[in-house]
Amino acid sequence: MDELKQDTRSKAVALSLGTLDQLPLGVARPTYKRSDLTPGIVHIGLGNFHRGHQAWYLHRLMQQGLAHDWAIVGAGVRPGDARMRDSLLAQDCLTTLIELDPAGISAEVIGSMIDFVPVEDGHGALIAAMSDPRIRIVSLTVTEGGYYLDATGALDMAHPDIVHDLAHPDTPRTAFGAMVVALRNRKQAGYAPFTGQSCDNLQGNGTILRQTLIGLARGIDAELADWIDREGSFPNSMVDCIVPATGDAERKRAVELGIADTVPVTHENFRQWVIEDSFCQGRPDWAKVGATLTQDVHSYEAMKIRMLNAGHQVLANAGEILGLPTIAACMSDAQIAPFFQKVQLGEIAPHVSAVPGITPEAYLDLIVRRFSNPEIHDTTRRVAFDGSSRHAGFILPILRDALVAGTPISGLALTEALWARMCHGTREDGSMIEANDPIWADLVATAKRSRTEPSAWLQQTQIYGDLAQNDRFTVAFAGWLSFIWENGTHAALTEYLAQA
Repeated sequence: MDELKQDTRSKAVALSLGTLDQLPLGVARPTYKRSDLTPGIVHIGLGNFHRGHQAWYLHRLMQQGLAHDWAIVGAGVRPGDARMRDSLLAQDCLTTLIELDPAGISAEVIGSMIDFVPVEDGHGALIAAMSDPRIRIVSLTVTEGGYYLDATGALDMAHPDIVHDLAHPDTPRTAFGAMVVALRNRKQAGYAPFTGQSCDNLQGNGTILRQTLIGLARGIDAELADWIDREGSFPNSMVDCIVPATGDAERKRAVELGIADTVPVTHENFRQWVIEDSFCQGRPDWAKVGATLTQDVHSYEAMKIRMLNAGHQVLANAGEILGLPTIAACMSDAQIAPFFQKVQLGEIAPHVSAVPGITPEAYLDLIVRRFSNPEIHDTTRRVAFDGSSRHAGFILPILRDALVAGTPISGLALTEALWARMCHGTREDGSMIEANDPIWADLVATAKRSRTEPSAWLQQTQIYGDLAQNDRFTVAFAGWLSFIWENGTHAALTEYLAQA
């Protein structure tokens, strides 16, 4: 067996510009010359999702002989970004995308990224890259919790990183501080601002990015803040593609396809990108490769965030408690799957409007097919990560609407109780759940108190706000959390499914 593995590795082609013509037949690759590309986009937070989604759309345009002046320069502000930089530069910034379609697996190599700036304290190289007038878009995937929002949704001016950037604007800690300095440099040089394009799963993500940048800039230079607000643009967008994390299994898939890529990306056979057409310095013609350009992003993003992203949380917390490794495994569970369907149809879909071409019910059918794809090893742990941001951003807005409308909330309350149970840090089989949230220690301590005092969980005002004073919700939550601890998760799901 080991000899066979070694033989397979020896046949795989080490990915680089110099080996593209040696890739196996059937592996698509760039038809454009990388030497013809010039930079137009800096992307901050260059992980798997960006490479499997936005970079793919741009690559497809380049394959048509278009957008060669819009190539991507990668950037990052975290230690992990430096490791990604080293890996990508070693293979000339090429990425292998592996499509996991149940009907058959395929691969293509994309080349829309041409460089990755050094990741360093003070972000001098990143600031210099964004100050370059050739850069007309700075896009970001920094996760839902990466925008320094307080409990009210405003910029948290008291956060230590924001305090630092206000006091030391030329050596910022945050991506947003670096963007502000680059915009200041452009203003002083007489250049136009770049478009700031958030690609994170936040409703009104462009509006939130505008708020963050202008709020930070106003604390540094009020005239600069006014210029950014007046001259800049921050389009809202909705992004969608299931892209699992990369590990040994994903690298092995690449090798089996004949490619030695240290950071390949696996993805489902579905993508969607809906973009508000508001760019102060132009944009690639993404519509030519399937993106939707519109002035009504809100309806699309509301459907996706409320049904897909909230649906992920409905599944993942129960799955983590029960030790189910992937979302597909959750969808195969005899109780979790019908629980997911009932919550969606009875408590989420009533608060979602149809968009052109698809109803909430049809969208749910699409989600069920996507989540059930056995080839997508999207881990329950990844989906459950950062629940403090994801529950606040995805589940609680629906809950608030349901409370106002007087519609059912039992399944949403059960979802919150399952999260509280998961944050206890142990599964029902006694195994430990490793830290999985930026405030994990606080969540675990609160979850342990809430085992005997359920109201303690809802007193986390940075998450629940005034929901802790809503009797209808607090009674339902307390009942479910006590029931879970007394009878177990499967019993709670059975009880919910039996409700009329």
